[in-house]
Amino acid sequence: MRVAVPKEIKNNENRVALTPAGAKEFVKKGHSVFVQQAAGEGSGFSDETYQSAGAEILPSIESIYETGEMILKVKEPVGQEYQLIKEDQLLFTYFHFASNEPLTQAMVRSKAICMAYETVERPDKSLPLLVPMSEVAGRMAVQKGANYLEKPLGGRGILLGGVPGTLPAKVLILGGGIVGTQAAWMAAGLGADVIIMDVSLPRMRYLSDVMPKNVKTMMSNEYNIRNLIPSTDLIIGSVLIPGAKAPHLITRDMLQYMLPGTVLVDVAVDQGGCIETCQPTTHENPTYTIDGVLHYCVANMPGAVPYTSTLALTNATLPYALELADNGWENSCIRFPELKSGLNIIKGDVVYQAVAETFDLPYVPVSYYINHH
Repeated sequence: MRVAVPKEIKNNENRVALTPAGAKEFVKKGHSVFVQQAAGEGSGFSDETYQSAGAEILPSIESIYETGEMILKVKEPVGQEYQLIKEDQLLFTYFHFASNEPLTQAMVRSKAICMAYETVERPDKSLPLLVPMSEVAGRMAVQKGANYLEKPLGGRGILLGGVPGTLPAKVLILGGGIVGTQAAWMAAGLGADVIIMDVSLPRMRYLSDVMPKNVKTMMSNEYNIRNLIPSTDLIIGSVLIPGAKAPHLITRDMLQYMLPGTVLVDVAVDQGGCIETCQPTTHENPTYTIDGVLHYCVANMPGAVPYTSTLALTNATLPYALELADNGWENSCIRFPELKSGLNIIKGDVVYQAVAETFDLPYVPVSYYINHH
């Protein structure tokens, strides 16, 4: 199969979907790999390292889409890529369709096969291709939050861990999934006073067992959130409903009860955000302030640490990408049922229910294309 890797063109997105080591694995199995010039530079991989791994460097994004049978990306295609995508082409990347109607409509029109990293779901409900980036984003959320709590950057002027004789910062984490768990570890490690909220009692029992003593668990509901926000310094939103829009747990009216200089970090912003006042920002202009409350809502946080992120992401995606190249998407989805849940759009049909419902589009069950033989 001809596997092609474009250079990411989203603002400040420095990750790349395939490392030279990954390219070598494809070549070893007899596939052809095409990488756009400078695609790996932001992550620290030169064109020469791809060439020595057996990949061919192509000069433009047009030549990449023209050549590839499978397109490997990190982020969803942006406007200028829409018309380059061909019918029956397999796109394997993060899509987050539920928060982007123009993208959804464009992919329906393209008649391509869109397989989304974020909805590949194992029988135990784990999301193997979302986990590595969630781990990065969860850890970064605390780094960024700690940074923006500094006065010159617009925060309250409070040190996350405090020092002897002063109280540490209070951190509230909404959602006890991968992002929330990693954020809690980081915030606890820096010495903050952490509360992590979730709606699942089994999950909270687990967190209560594994977390250090400065992390408390609490049932997530509006009453508890309203009680805590007046005394909280940093709030991290990490609620995920796979493939669907995140619910608003922090509403506009709650901001008036927060201390001036409180910092909100919404990691769920690429799925619509769980903080109502959150609008996607970029690494160039990461923050804005509403009612004295600082919002950090960068939609591709892991893009700021591309070397770590690219390695973490490709560790997870490569086995699936090799499987798709070896056996084609139909057979691969039969061999690995979790890939079937990754399918969002096939040849113009929306086959992922949450996406169809979000935009009132006709829904075609994926079994129409893939039989359970």
